Amino acid sequence: MSLGSLLAANEPMLSPGGEAVVCVAVATLWTSPDRVRPVDEPALWVPARPRDWVESMSAEEREDLGGRTVSQLLLGERVQLQELRGDWARVVALGQPSSLDPRGYPGWLPADQLSTLDGIHAAGVRVAARHRDRGEVEDRTGVWHVVVATATALRDDPDAALAVPGVTFGTRLMALGAPHDGWVPVAVPGRFEPAWAIEEDVAAVPPTPPADNAEVLQWADRLRDVPYIWGGVSAYGVDCSGLVHLAWRRFGVTLPRDAHDQAATTAHVPLGHERPGDLYVFARGSHEIHHIGFVAAAPDGNTRQMLHACGDQGRVVLEEITGERAETLVGARRVTF
Repeated sequence: MSLGSLLAANEPMLSPGGEAVVCVAVATLWTSPDRVRPVDEPALWVPARPRDWVESMSAEEREDLGGRTVSQLLLGERVQLQELRGDWARVVALGQPSSLDPRGYPGWLPADQLSTLDGIHAAGVRVAARHRDRGEVEDRTGVWHVVVATATALRDDPDAALAVPGVTFGTRLMALGAPHDGWVPVAVPGRFEPAWAIEEDVAAVPPTPPADNAEVLQWADRLRDVPYIWGGVSAYGVDCSGLVHLAWRRFGVTLPRDAHDQAATTAHVPLGHERPGDLYVFARGSHEIHHIGFVAAAPDGNTRQMLHACGDQGRVVLEEITGERAETLVGARRVTF
């Protein structure tokens, strides 16, 4: 038995009160295990198959996700375990701030989609040492990268078997050494050896947020036409606040998960003064904010353009704000630092 297999066989068990990490490309967070339908099985598998899941649903089944799904977690996201029930774990997503819980976003995940092995600590710096022995100087050990391709796959070795398929835009990966022949070694939860990412599919997380929020808009626009999925936070499907959260992940910035929390933690901008990359927020009467999207262009009189994940159209669209949407527009917000 290899050292990696021996160590993996002795991985600590999940236990309430402890922490774990997501070990699949996209793990969907549910309101309850009993809210899962037969059509949702691809989202529960290991490895998860988010593309198959989204494509297998009819329009009616997608619309029925409200009250079932609440969010999604990407490979490597940390959770705190609250309860184990059969094959399921009740967790708090520590990297998704929420007013529902001061620790993070609460919900249920299949326990098999979690690992107690961080990957960052498990793999250590062995790869970096090997590259230094070869005389390579671009040691990236400890540098956080983010997936900038719509989707990519991690492999056991360059051109070898798949380690993690379907890794999505916005996933953060810790590099464990120098690039080699167009590949970068990265840490993966549940593994004692690094996996390899295509170098052009990832980029180092910027050391500071963007000086102009229009840069974030440009990355969000890459997700245009991605399906609308209630609770979605991946390039396979997003909801309105999921799009905002995911686009800002590109720059290493963690925004709250839900629209009303995003509005509460960003700066008010008077309508007429918004700029591309700011956020439009929407509410009905005295109710809390229920929708959010990116300001896509400077306003021209009463004409406003927005990039958003639209439930009515079932996808991410860039469109003029008119009709009922214009009637519920209550302001603009700006992410500031």
